[in-house]
Amino acid sequence: MIAQQKTRFHLCCDGGNRVNAMKKYNGKSAAKKSLMPLKPTAAFNAQAFLDSAGAARQVAEFQRKEIIFSQGDEPKNVMYIQKGGVKLSVVNEVGKEAVVAILGPGEFFGEGCLSDQPLRMGTATAITPATLLVIAKKEMIRVLHEEHDLSDRFISHMLSRNLRTEQDLIDQLFNSIEKRLARTLLLLARYGKNSQPETTVPKISQETLAEMIGTTRSRVNLFMNKFKKLGFINYNKARPARPQIPPRRSPPRLIITSTRSANSSSACGTNPKPSSAYRCRSRLAAT
Repeated sequence: MIAQQKTRFHLCCDGGNRVNAMKKYNGKSAAKKSLMPLKPTAAFNAQAFLDSAGAARQVAEFQRKEIIFSQGDEPKNVMYIQKGGVKLSVVNEVGKEAVVAILGPGEFFGEGCLSDQPLRMGTATAITPATLLVIAKKEMIRVLHEEHDLSDRFISHMLSRNLRTEQDLIDQLFNSIEKRLARTLLLLARYGKNSQPETTVPKISQETLAEMIGTTRSRVNLFMNKFKKLGFINYNKARPARPQIPPRRSPPRLIITSTRSANSSSACGTNPKPSSAYRCRSRLAAT
């Protein structure tokens, strides 16, 4: 038989001012504890963190063709692209350049400093006017450890970059130049991304496209014209300005006058052969 628990209330009066109520459960006493309400803390917003400057991070702007960092520099920061486009390239000892990637808004680069990379392995150049968030190495490591929202986003970005690198390698080994160029143009237009594809890609030269797909500029020009005739793309070549040519003038006239003696003409009126006695002088008269 289950014994019912008895509850006894003890009322203690302290001068008639305070009344303390205590309960006894099975011979044990428990006092009510008053809990202070905690102040709600604002949730971390990864996008707001990446869109604004703050402690150990600053916003920097770069013009087109301006170098962000060079190959061989000491890695100190991680960059996040807010606006514009960035080209990552590598140069060998001979001076031949290879374009590794073209990055757009919402992408990170320069993350090699997080893995204790001693020197930058490539050069980053702005292909359009770009706005970047420069995050210090220690600040990036701290935020990745403390804020899971940003760490999840950064890991997703790194996995996407690795997958794209594998696809670039397969494309380089097995596909033709025409297919490689078509795929590169689609990537520049951000086709297949979650956002809406861009109808106008950043201004990029045929030399850069050739460096990206591993061919010559003449081959790129050939297939670009083919795509344009088929209606896949539309572009206008930049024509150099023609020099100002002054108005054409008529050529100068050569006037020859001669002086000879009166007896040099024949009676029949025909002109005899010129003799050494003639004195000829010429002048140029400009019209």
